[in-house]
Amino acid sequence: MLSIKAILLFIVLLSVIVIVHECGHLIVAKLFDVYCQEFSVGMGPKLFSVKGKETEYALRAIPFGGFVAMAGDTDNELETTVDTENIPKERTLPGIAPWKRILVMIAGIVMNILLATVIMSLVLLHIGQYSVSPEAYINTVSPNSPAEAAGLKDGDRILHAELENGTSIAPKTFMELSAFLDTYDGVGKIYLEVEREGETLNISVKPEYDQKEERYLMGITSNPYTLVEVNWKNCLHYAIDHLSMMTSLLISSLLNIFRGVGLKNLSGPIGVYTTTAQAVEMGALYYFQLMAMISLNVGIFNALPLPVLDGGRVLLTFIEMIIGRPIPEKVQNAIMSVSVVLVLLLFVFVTFQDVLKLF
Repeated sequence: MLSIKAILLFIVLLSVIVIVHECGHLIVAKLFDVYCQEFSVGMGPKLFSVKGKETEYALRAIPFGGFVAMAGDTDNELETTVDTENIPKERTLPGIAPWKRILVMIAGIVMNILLATVIMSLVLLHIGQYSVSPEAYINTVSPNSPAEAAGLKDGDRILHAELENGTSIAPKTFMELSAFLDTYDGVGKIYLEVEREGETLNISVKPEYDQKEERYLMGITSNPYTLVEVNWKNCLHYAIDHLSMMTSLLISSLLNIFRGVGLKNLSGPIGVYTTTAQAVEMGALYYFQLMAMISLNVGIFNALPLPVLDGGRVLLTFIEMIIGRPIPEKVQNAIMSVSVVLVLLLFVFVTFQDVLKLF
């Protein structure tokens, strides 16, 4: 059921992430004296705008996305075309040095990661404690459990875990292992590479569904987590520790998606709204943790080497630096068009998956 409060906070969440991302592009572009005609939050018709010294700052009707209209940047021509006739070439995006263009492109990614880090630091500081995960060793194996039946023993170290669908992980911590095992959906077995007394063993386990926990369990426990006190001096360290683990899991998931694995686990705007509504009901801390995680996801996703994304544009600029000349405009436009189609198809697919999940 739609909630006005949840909808408003959903819009706020997306707007903050977009503003921070686009601010990264804007700040670095202006640092290199690139002419920026418009900074826009949202897409579609303008609701209102304010004219700065040179840049127009606008709010648009559709609260998804945003852009910085930079001279010579063809990405935003559907929304705003910058007339470069009276603008010196050195003030256009193609007119600055390639390394400067790369910094402009990655600035949005960096800002999203910084936002996630700041929010997570403040959340942990408010909580006052952080659980440091032990390494991926098995502390105990439950009697009569799938793990015992498979031959796992106390003290085993999990080096590698793989699901039937090909998704895998080499866990550094037990928390990483636990998060990975939670993606098991009951299909097939979990294949483990285990270190025991200097020997490497291959063991397969078929977890059982636990009605009380409402998830599949194999029957293993970790060594005790170390509960540490969080203060101003160490909150950044533990925020980075947590986000590093999440980044590792996210990159692993993205690599699997390129192999066609895990597509059903993707979420679009509907899925993000549903999660936001749940976080709103649970309280402010959960809401801000969600904002941090989505900001991290947006940053990592934008780093993918698809030309329509920041990471892809960085890749094209590197190619230009290697070949020593600009990539022909027709080639760039063709690559961009294919990338846009791929991203739109992905958007339609995840939205369809979100709708199916609602029912």
